[in-house]
Amino acid sequence: MRSLGSKVLAMILLAVALLPGNGRSQVEANPRASAARRPNFVIVFTDDQGYGDLSCFGHPTIHTPHLDALAAGGMKLTQFYVASPVCSPSRAALLTGCYPKRVGMHRHVVFPQDDHGLHPDETTIAEVLRAGGYATAAFGKWHLGHRQGLLPTDQGFDEWFGVPYSNDMAQIHRKPGNKYRFRLPLMRGTTAEGCEVVEWEPDQRLLTRRYTEAAIDFIDRHHAEPFFVYLPHSMPHIPIYASAEFEGTSPRGLYGDVIEEIDWSVGQLVARLKEHGVFEDTVFLFTSDNGPWLPFKQNGGSAGPLRDGKGTNWEGGQRVPAIVSWPGRIPAGGVVREVVTTMDVLPTFAAIARTGWEPERGIDGHDVRALFRGRAGQKSPTDTFLYYQAKGPLAAIRKGDLKLWLESGEVYDLAVDVSEQWDLSKREDLAETIAAMREAALALDAAITAHARPEAHVAELVFDPAR
Repeated sequence: MRSLGSKVLAMILLAVALLPGNGRSQVEANPRASAARRPNFVIVFTDDQGYGDLSCFGHPTIHTPHLDALAAGGMKLTQFYVASPVCSPSRAALLTGCYPKRVGMHRHVVFPQDDHGLHPDETTIAEVLRAGGYATAAFGKWHLGHRQGLLPTDQGFDEWFGVPYSNDMAQIHRKPGNKYRFRLPLMRGTTAEGCEVVEWEPDQRLLTRRYTEAAIDFIDRHHAEPFFVYLPHSMPHIPIYASAEFEGTSPRGLYGDVIEEIDWSVGQLVARLKEHGVFEDTVFLFTSDNGPWLPFKQNGGSAGPLRDGKGTNWEGGQRVPAIVSWPGRIPAGGVVREVVTTMDVLPTFAAIARTGWEPERGIDGHDVRALFRGRAGQKSPTDTFLYYQAKGPLAAIRKGDLKLWLESGEVYDLAVDVSEQWDLSKREDLAETIAAMREAALALDAAITAHARPEAHVAELVFDPAR
């Protein structure tokens, strides 16, 4: 039996859309042939980029004019969260609309020697949109499993070009005395033909450019029909590289070069969308998979005013920069200060695309179109957010503006203390609220655990990373 939450979500998805131009609730019998009025979707998902790493989010020396323009013409989301402070769980949440624990992907990242990944039975954004008539493609880092049946073309993407895991899982580690034996493959494939390695140990200085060129080629081929482009960049995950055109050009050093090349990439995508006359028909989301990798100092990013970074459950680890644009539908220059998460992307995109999709199993995200309208007084449907550690255990809960750390008992008011400096746990007037928050955290985690679904384990190799 479906849960009440699933029924409510189904009613929302079948209702008249809240944004202009979203009148129909079901796709027609031949959706690709008749769906020109439905918007395209582009997600640019960077790797380990911090909250403070864009000039439109306050960085004084990294120059990001294309992203600044995207924000000026759309919205900044200042309380945008990922569901994990590390790569694989975060990506699982984005694509499925679920906490990583719900889909079995919460136990840290997938390494080259691992045999597990996101289960093919899970429903991804790509699968929902493809079923609704969209051409779908991924260009960049996958990191949700690389065994047979676990690659992007097995999860709803018509085609893919990129790497199966992080760019540091490469021969960059093979130094005297280091026995690291794995290599980084660059892969290409389609749903019909499968995926294969086209290059081993690619020149990482060219990854940002090559992903961008592949995405533009896809747009060139599919601009006359609705399409979904997922561009998960390998950068600025360490080791960082920029192409010759950008290396040595930013006052912020190599890290700034890397971010400014990603900004160039966004500019290239926007320019090509405009060239084909489809930019105003495209929902464009830019964000990061988690916070910055701080131990690498100048080779890592900045969380701005937020505390700490990647791998932690402090705000700097899970609150990330986010920009969403849809000209004429999303008000220009807007700012959403309500909580939005990557888990909201699937149900929101499905509703905007009028797919008529109804989740058969529980998800944790919400349709947030109402927030994108920019009207005063709109509240987030996410009143409660759970923070899970990089390797899975529950760490904290946010309810309203208050954040409770379960082990230490520390409490912070994130409306006034984004740096999490002033512990309020000793305030007597908050005692009942804190107790209720703890109870809510444990109850919600228990419910997710009780209905958790397994990850997939596959023995068959697509390639041998250790050969």
